[in-house]
Amino acid sequence: MLGSLDEHPIARLKVVSVPRLNGITGPEVPSFALEPHGQTPSKASLLKRHLYRNIVLNNPRKRNALSLSMLRSLRKDILHDIESPDVRVIIISGEGPVFSSGHDLKELTGKEGEKHHLKVFETCSEVMTLLRKLPVPVIAKVHGLATAAGCQLVASCDIAIASEAARFATPGVNVGLFCSTPAVAVGRALPRKVALEMLFTGEPMTAQDAFLHGLVSRVVPENMLEEETVRIARKICESSRSVLALGKATFYKQIEKDIATAYRITSQVMVDNLALKDGQEGIEAFLSKRKPAWSHS
Repeated sequence: MLGSLDEHPIARLKVVSVPRLNGITGPEVPSFALEPHGQTPSKASLLKRHLYRNIVLNNPRKRNALSLSMLRSLRKDILHDIESPDVRVIIISGEGPVFSSGHDLKELTGKEGEKHHLKVFETCSEVMTLLRKLPVPVIAKVHGLATAAGCQLVASCDIAIASEAARFATPGVNVGLFCSTPAVAVGRALPRKVALEMLFTGEPMTAQDAFLHGLVSRVVPENMLEEETVRIARKICESSRSVLALGKATFYKQIEKDIATAYRITSQVMVDNLALKDGQEGIEAFLSKRKPAWSHS
């Protein structure tokens, strides 16, 4: 468990105990606890068999608001040693009852000025865009309320696992600040009319409705959230990192193209995939009825 927050919180690396799955216990899974004014921790010692990183938004006193300092810490810890083959999955979660309440409104008052406001939104947009560009899958583990930029963060992750208690909203309209930047991610994750209802009314969406409309991948009982998230992360870790990286990049590249262009792009990528060492290893292993020995190249 994380220690209590003090008046000047710093980012720190925590080690969590991993549940026993398939007879394997992993006692050392690195987790970055992100707080304002954080610093990137030194290189982590990752679990050799199941290599996933936990990044925890850790400022529950402010409902894990995505302040400028929090966003900078998040960006730094996402990129920490990201090219290492020992990093296969990133899991983002929040400490306390709220996943994230979005931007810190105290940073958006008139006295802060337009230059600071622009820096906040540009940094946030950079972080959200970065998640799609990472060579590894990113999972949002959502246990509670995710609003505004917090909802944007969920929508920007590749996979989102939510507890039945989770709620999602874009309530900026209620305080006179329309959620225009969250709408970029939310509007691409949800059907247009569903997204616009959220944006126009600010009313929260239940976890089940979020699943129904595609904002989250699945919904589980609250006491199963950790176990299910770990299960999915470990399943991903069984595959080749290089194949996953190619597949993720191609998915986002083709999804915005017309069908003919998408097929042209992906046909060439299939050929490129076969040229990878792991592409041939996987096929040879299947034909030989053995488990593949990935080199992640």
